[in-house]
Amino acid sequence: MKKGFRKSITKNLPRIVFLSLMVLFCVLPVASKSTSTSTFSEEARSGVTEMGNRITGIDFPNIQFSATAPQDGHQVAFSVQLLLMLTLLSLAPSLIILTTTFLRFSIVLDFIKRALSLQQVPPTAVLNGIALFMTIFCMWPTFSKIYNEAFKPLSDNKIELTEAYQKAESPLRMFMYEQMADDDRYIGVFASMIMDDQPETLADVPTYVLVPAYILHELTVAFKIGVMLYIPFIIIDMVVASILMSMGMMMLPPVQISMPFKLMLFVLVDGWGLLTTQLFHGVGL
Repeated sequence: MKKGFRKSITKNLPRIVFLSLMVLFCVLPVASKSTSTSTFSEEARSGVTEMGNRITGIDFPNIQFSATAPQDGHQVAFSVQLLLMLTLLSLAPSLIILTTTFLRFSIVLDFIKRALSLQQVPPTAVLNGIALFMTIFCMWPTFSKIYNEAFKPLSDNKIELTEAYQKAESPLRMFMYEQMADDDRYIGVFASMIMDDQPETLADVPTYVLVPAYILHELTVAFKIGVMLYIPFIIIDMVVASILMSMGMMMLPPVQISMPFKLMLFVLVDGWGLLTTQLFHGVGL
């Protein structure tokens, strides 16, 4: 046992000497420095930071909200008018969509996308953007008339708010009525629900009757255009499906084969140009 122990010590003697030197020259100096480090003086640890005269603080505004009871009927009427105005502003995008040509354009563009068997291209946001700019182009004369006759005099304090509303309503009513000049049956449908006598002129038609009649008219026109757009592409689908069935390829989707042919037909006949031109002519441009 003693001989084996001495033999192992003799064999590992170089390692023991190396570790002893490492402890002597590396660990002990660091330990001695850490114990002999002097602390900072009291003057070095205490200090005051001062800001210059050109540096100022941030002044936050004091915001207060208060609600008081109305004192007379005029204040009550003003509060009701303000509430109605805020409600109208929240519904303004929907009113613009329903009383302009945007409804027709957006539906027709969605129809052509489905007729071409396209799912993601072009995106819906792109089609709505095209419909929006086409609407601005078609409605620009009406918007200009509203601005010149209603908004501009109101901003110059030449007319009151009620008169400005009437002047802004008149061009828009005229535009909607002109679109339904050839087919005004929807005006009679809605007028018969609330009126005893059928209106004879546009002045006899209330706005709340004219707007829903115009919406149904635009939906009808848009669906008619969509059906006409579907017919040539349905023929291509039928021809391709018949060819695939005659060749025994029943498991192959016909839409996958017919879509390139429909795209080529649409591009060769300049489909986008023809579509926008006919839509513009359809609203009287």
